[in-house]
This record gives sequence, structure tokens and C-alpha cells, in this order.
Amino acid sequence: MTKNTILDRSAGIAVWRQIMETLKAEIVSGRFEEGSRLPPEAELAVRFGVNRHTVRRAIAALTAEGVLRADQGRGTFVASAPLNYPIGPRTRFSEIVSGQDRSPSGRLIGSALEEADALLAQQLELPLGTMLIRLETLRVADGIPMIVGTGWFEQSRVPNFVADYAESGSITKALQKAGIDDYRRKESRITAELVDARDAQQLGIPLGQPVMVVESVNLDMSGKPIQYTRARAAADRIQLVVNGEI
Repeated sequence: MTKNTILDRSAGIAVWRQIMETLKAEIVSGRFEEGSRLPPEAELAVRFGVNRHTVRRAIAALTAEGVLRADQGRGTFVASAPLNYPIGPRTRFSEIVSGQDRSPSGRLIGSALEEADALLAQQLELPLGTMLIRLETLRVADGIPMIVGTGWFEQSRVPNFVADYAESGSITKALQKAGIDDYRRKESRITAELVDARDAQQLGIPLGQPVMVVESVNLDMSGKPIQYTRARAAADRIQLVVNGEI
């Protein structure tokens, strides 16, 4: 059991700030490791001899500084350094994550067949009404949700794409099974918006937090569009790095 910490209530420093600085010092010293879960508010309140509201204020301040990360329904964690995510002609989630000594994975969270509307037909250079596979994915690094993505693919080119992705967790590997050995990024458009309820649940972030939105088109090596994606990334977990050549 953690020993109670005595605060100096005559120091002229707000109690919540003393708690904040104590926790920050413990994180810097390695007592709480990167990615580890902070003790519950009730336990910290007992440790510091304060009410939960005071603890909550300290945690909120550390979260605002990026020292802590609140995952909805899971707790509060010591924040990892943001993942550097290059946006360039070759953008591969698994390669990017593995290159930073983290463990990547992909999860299928939904799929459907739908007809191409005007936007999708334009992006994929297909006739209106062409049957598409819509794939909903969650990309994860070291067990931490990073990106929710919605991608559209021409069904006739990748008829078994949903099953292939579910098996491998990799867009690249699923495309290879369909005979598309390589591809490149045509363009990326980056904006921001407030997270909606569904994405907040998948990413484990509170409603109202910002997410980065990356809309992109990938081409096969002959220059034909094979994928249009709208990805939403947790803004405090990913740092987009735009290649100077873009």
C-alpha cells in the first residue's frame, strides 16, 4: 500500500498544485512508467488526505500539459511521447509504428457494401453506383488506440478484402492478396474536428476533444486509385510529419 504523502498547507501553494507537482516528479523519476495507469482518484485522495475534487483538478492540469492521458472508461495513464507519423508518398502504419520500437496492430470494427456516391466516384475515378467495400478499422500502437479509419475500395478488384484484412490486420497485406503488390499516396488533406461519440468510444477519449482528420487517396503502381480513406487520429497521441517534398 502506498504511504500517505503529507502536504504543506501553510506553504502558500494551492493543495491541488502540490499534488500535481508531486505526481509530475514521480513520473519524471520513473515511479510511474510511460504508459502505466495512475492509481484511481479515490486512492490518491486517501494518499494525499484530500477530497476527490482536489485530486481531479491536479490530474486535469497534468492532462492539459500532456503528462497524463485520460482514456474514457479505462482510467488515466502516463502519456507516451506522441507517435511521429510521416505523411508522404509511402505511408504505412505498421512500418511507421515498428520503426519507432512500438508494436502495431489493426482491428476490423465494421464493414459494408455500398454504392459509390458523387464524392466516392470522383475520388476513386469510378462511375456513380459502382459497388464498393467500406472498411472500418482501428489502428493501435502498443495497445493504445491511435486512428479510426474508414476506407473505400472497389469490390470487383478486392472481393475478399474484408476477410483478408480481418486475418492480417494490415491494409498492405490484404491488398497483396488481391494482387496489388504495392501502392503510393496520391494526396493527403489534413483538417481537424471535434470527436463524435462513436470515435470517442473507439479511441477512448472524452467527447469534445479534437481529432486530426486525414483524407487520402492511394494509387496502384499504374496510377489507378485503389483506396479512398478518411482517418481520424487522436490529436494528443500522433504528431503528423509532412514531407518537405509534398
